[in-house]
Amino acid sequence: MNRFKTLFACALLALLFGHLLQAAEKVTVATQEIEQLILTVEESGCSFHRNGKTYTAAEGADHLRLKLKRGGKYADTAEHFITRLASKSSWSGKPYYIEQPDGEKRTMQAWLEAELVRIRKAE
Repeated sequence: MNRFKTLFACALLALLFGHLLQAAEKVTVATQEIEQLILTVEESGCSFHRNGKTYTAAEGADHLRLKLKRGGKYADTAEHFITRLASKSSWSGKPYYIEQPDGEKRTMQAWLEAELVRIRKAE
């Protein structure tokens, strides 16, 4: 009977450990994708529009890093980061926009979603 309990405990621990590893891997992939998205904003040369004001790409990236630092628990995937933190003002509810150097202006959500697709294809 003790041997059965030991085997059962080992199997249970192995299962739990496997789930923990999968969760850690998911967080690592999400963290890498989110960091890549913010870096893409920073290096884009675009203008970042938030609450009626225009900021540089670097300032926009800094703002997204701040939002991630404060609300990271809501960003367990890159998609959640985009929809929950990086697309609109939590203060005013107004959407963020990004304006490319050629003048094309898009919502930050649409732009980041397209960038996420591009990042994943490059992997």
